[in-house]
Amino acid sequence: MTRRYTALGFAVLWCTAVLFNACKDKAWDEMYGRPDWLADPIYQQLESRGNFTSFLKVVEKAGYTNTLGKAGYWTLFAPNDEAFRLFLAENQLASVDDIDDVTATAIVKYALAYNAYRSDQLHQYQQPGGAIDRLAYKRKTAYYDFVKPGPSLRYPRIINNNTNLGFYNVGDNNYKHIPFFLKSFMDAQQLTAEDYNAFYPDRPYTGFNVAGAGVVTPDILAENGVIHEVDRVILPLPSIEDYLAANPKYSYFKQLLDELLVRYEGNADITHRFRVLTGQPDSVYTKIYSPDLAFSLNNENHINNTTAGQMEGYALVAPENEALHAYVHGPEGILMHYGSFDRAPTSILVDLINAHMWGQNLWPSKFHTVYNAHQELASFDRSHLVERKLASNGFFYGTNKVQEANVFRTVYSKIYLDPKYLLMNRAVGTAGIRFSMTNPLLNYSVFMMSDTQIRGAGYDFNTNTDAWTYTVNDVVQSGIVPQNRILRILQTAVVQQNITDLSGEGVLQTFNEEYIKYRNNQVFAAGNEDHGTVVTIDSVKTTVNGTVYYTKGILQFTENEIGFHIEKLAAQYPQTYGHFFNFLLNSPSRYNATTKQLNGTSAGVMYTVLAPSNAAIEDAVRRGDLPGDPATGVPNFTPPVGPNADKVSRFLQYHILDGRTVALDNRSDDPMAVATLYKTDLGDPTYITVTKSVGQLSFRDEQGNVTQADAAFSNNLSNRTLIHSINHVLNYRN
Repeated sequence: MTRRYTALGFAVLWCTAVLFNACKDKAWDEMYGRPDWLADPIYQQLESRGNFTSFLKVVEKAGYTNTLGKAGYWTLFAPNDEAFRLFLAENQLASVDDIDDVTATAIVKYALAYNAYRSDQLHQYQQPGGAIDRLAYKRKTAYYDFVKPGPSLRYPRIINNNTNLGFYNVGDNNYKHIPFFLKSFMDAQQLTAEDYNAFYPDRPYTGFNVAGAGVVTPDILAENGVIHEVDRVILPLPSIEDYLAANPKYSYFKQLLDELLVRYEGNADITHRFRVLTGQPDSVYTKIYSPDLAFSLNNENHINNTTAGQMEGYALVAPENEALHAYVHGPEGILMHYGSFDRAPTSILVDLINAHMWGQNLWPSKFHTVYNAHQELASFDRSHLVERKLASNGFFYGTNKVQEANVFRTVYSKIYLDPKYLLMNRAVGTAGIRFSMTNPLLNYSVFMMSDTQIRGAGYDFNTNTDAWTYTVNDVVQSGIVPQNRILRILQTAVVQQNITDLSGEGVLQTFNEEYIKYRNNQVFAAGNEDHGTVVTIDSVKTTVNGTVYYTKGILQFTENEIGFHIEKLAAQYPQTYGHFFNFLLNSPSRYNATTKQLNGTSAGVMYTVLAPSNAAIEDAVRRGDLPGDPATGVPNFTPPVGPNADKVSRFLQYHILDGRTVALDNRSDDPMAVATLYKTDLGDPTYITVTKSVGQLSFRDEQGNVTQADAAFSNNLSNRTLIHSINHVLNYRN
């Protein structure tokens, strides 16, 4: 009896539990079960449509059935059966079964992009701050290249680098990107069908293309992503490096890279993975391009491992062997002085390669608006292109013309490419004027200074201390003073005009705003005049932005003060400069007769001295503007302390322009007010208005009096100063 009740109780409990669980499962399903309206996963969607049978076989061969049949978040560019029919015919394969496992895996993984995007979302650039519309034309796929055969027994296995920084980023598989071309993106970037057809000339641009395929049916929604049906099988695009290596027409360019700008570094992490996966004992090395290059040709990431690859790609323009060899080794080639790159500074090769690199998208229609790694536009046009390829990491162009880098075609090139001018080149770098000298829109004339000439003048560079030196009287100076001296000499040798004829006579303003003179194909600075030397022209070369003069001798600045040169002029031309110098000499408040320094002037500042002639000063004496005999005009150079001495002091100060050197030359300028050394009792500056026209230089004082520089006795060189003779004393009184 007890057993019967026990069995009955158990049965009741069991039924209750079943009913409870049934109710519980129903509630669970209602809350958490798969809703009826949810689309099937990608694999089942493809099955149900019936026109992806070939692709599904490839998916199974690649081992991706579970990936596409279960949870996930993918965008799939799925080729239909017609796409496979064309693929098999093009590759002479009888059936899908003849596609090998490696190719099958590549097809599937490259068709599979991370995250699910409808066609109206693909153009969005995904970044931490939120998506930005109409910027993206690529997505990262599940495909990446792994270990491949190396170049030698020393490096038997290699892997591509995944950064531009000279090291391998462990954990980043260097995934390839797949490109697509949406009308929304193309219109926003002002691109047309011509840009697409440059890479896929046999395929129509439809407004939604994926690589060389057209999209037949977009936006097939699935539980684990979005499917876009395409009409071509898409194999993983080669990288820029792959395209370069595939064509022997560019072998010289590749050779220069591989031999001089590539290194191989052991990769312990990838070696371990490779050995585990294959059972082979080989070590794996990362192929690393020099970080001095704009980018690594084998790097699939743009700006390393970020989402920037969605909207940007690199570009390489590879010149054919014949064009590159002529540019490098021709009679006027960039190696005409060095002979080979291994004897030249590495920077020359780096500059050559970087000139052919663009760190951003270079669409065919944008050659003359997008800048390369040197911030220069293309020197070629589309007529020079012999090949156009869209790569997984950017753009590859083959060309029959070399990109002419500005460092190789401007005045700077004659310094940079010749080992006789290494010190001058170093000085250009120290002075920071290389960028200006390589600008083809700015004109220059350069007077060359060889290493022999620079050392002959006492200057050198100590690579051990990384400092310039200057030796005088067997005493070696080092540091900032020698550096400033050599930079002053350098900048005196660079004129910001293209002077093609030095047979006449005149003055030239140099890069540091000092002046030098030329006469009958000889040039000289103030220091040369002090020493009675000249720089003679030996030969001349022309570049795209100016003229280069090879010289005998070196331009030198003066060590003397301005007063030294005024005194010298007074001795040479007493009727012109005699009175002015005598006023100066006898004004101790304005002039130090021992040091020859004009009080109120400072080292490193530009000045212009306006010295009235003797006749002009005598006229001023007659007017009472300067001390002396008003009847005869004879000046009194030593007036007693008081009003007359003050007149002389103000006169001297007012005739020195402060902070600017103006020349009588062949250039015209608008009138400009220039401050003088004289300041009013209230400390306010006083001004003289300077007007320049070709062959004339005039000065107007604050009373409206105008005087001219006397061409026969003007443009005298001094220490950052020009000294002019004028025919009227200017009135400082307001």
